[in-house]
Amino acid sequence: MPPATVPPQQRPAAPSAPSPAPSVVSSAAAAAPAAAAPGRRSGAVALVASLLGFSVITIDVSAVNIALPAIRSSLHGGMTGLQWVVDSYTLMFAALMLSAGALADRAGARRAYAWGVALFTLASLGCAVAPGIGALIGARIVQGAAAAVVMPASLALVRQAYDDARLRARAIALWTVGGSVAMAAGPVLGGVLTEAVDWRAVFLLNLPVGVVILVLLARTARSARRPAPLDLPGQLSAVATLAGLAYAVIEGGHRGWTSGPVLLAAAVAVAGGAAFVTAEKRHAAPMVPLGLLRRRQVTVPLAAGFALNAGFYGVVFLIGLYLQQLRGLSGTAAGLVFVPLAAVTTAMNLISPRLAERFGRRAVIAAGMTLMALAMGVLLALTGTTPVWAVVLLLAPTGVGGALAVPALTALLMEAVPEHRAGTASGLLNALRQTGGALSVALFGMLLQDGGEDFSLSGMRWGLVVVGAVLAVTAVLATRLPRGGARG
Repeated sequence: MPPATVPPQQRPAAPSAPSPAPSVVSSAAAAAPAAAAPGRRSGAVALVASLLGFSVITIDVSAVNIALPAIRSSLHGGMTGLQWVVDSYTLMFAALMLSAGALADRAGARRAYAWGVALFTLASLGCAVAPGIGALIGARIVQGAAAAVVMPASLALVRQAYDDARLRARAIALWTVGGSVAMAAGPVLGGVLTEAVDWRAVFLLNLPVGVVILVLLARTARSARRPAPLDLPGQLSAVATLAGLAYAVIEGGHRGWTSGPVLLAAAVAVAGGAAFVTAEKRHAAPMVPLGLLRRRQVTVPLAAGFALNAGFYGVVFLIGLYLQQLRGLSGTAAGLVFVPLAAVTTAMNLISPRLAERFGRRAVIAAGMTLMALAMGVLLALTGTTPVWAVVLLLAPTGVGGALAVPALTALLMEAVPEHRAGTASGLLNALRQTGGALSVALFGMLLQDGGEDFSLSGMRWGLVVVGAVLAVTAVLATRLPRGGARG
């Protein structure tokens, strides 16, 4: 998704995986030092390599959502298994995103990107040959870890390849447009591959692309390395916190909230959170300086990003299952339903910055959050007989609301932190956005099994109400942002 601004920072941050609107900032793009002054041809090769990596990760996420019913039928994992297929990837992506930029700095953008692509490709092969749902989930965990490395390194590679600011801006624009195209193509491609071949083909597609990327990287300039501190205690405690929280939410609906494993997971989440706070207080170079969280201009955009992705990713997960399990649509037909949503999101990404300049960021953020909350209410009208064209129309507000708010809230966040902390703030925002999406999938998956049904309409509606309430609260918080935080 297109960054609205790419300010210079000293510490790289990871851009987010595909979502309703751009992550907006990747300090990796601005901070990565150029090891050499590559020629135009070398720059084009680096851009293609970066674009392919970004696109294949984007396609993989959206295509897998459409392949979920086929995976369930093949591996007999149940709804809980499907939740883990999605969330094991997303949670690892979110947790490691906080320090992936620093890793790219230490290793150099090209080397880190090559490592990430190679690991992602091998993990994709593991997904494709997985004999059971447990093996698939394990391979998805590795995929998420690799994607967390690929994302910041790919944009840093573009920054390295273009010293000229004008050419660099064009290259980044192409990079982001490629992500938007991939987001639109993913559901359709996932449906076609699942129907024509098998759900495993969704993962096998990554193999030749990964090989092409590695060949292209061999023809790009080497990246310089620079010292970048790693906060291992903070990173490990963040992983433990998110894993414990996700396990408790997903398995609580299946095993029971008072079961031993669920209570243990909840305890791990609480202990991990406490350990994270302690680690960040004591570490000389913390991933998340806690002082950043004392300002409303920081906490409100972070909360808004969490809520927006909870709405968007939850709806994509929900509607993909609704169309196939309840309505009986083919994978290809279900994928096509999401194309207008992706188109609306891309168009709104381009309009949002202009609206922010005219009306101010606070107004645009509040309007986007409110529209997203209303979008959850609109989807309550879905029934077992709603025409497919009506489903397409009812999805539109979800794309408009998210794409309207995210560029403005991210730009506001970047202005609210010191320049040398912009990369940290960007990584934190993207991590919280991914976490919001993962927890929303966990919530919807739990409620969709209400009463033992294969797909519960009442459970779907309860999930929409809960996520809509979270969005409404953050919309109110957005109206209390200082006027000075907006401009225009």
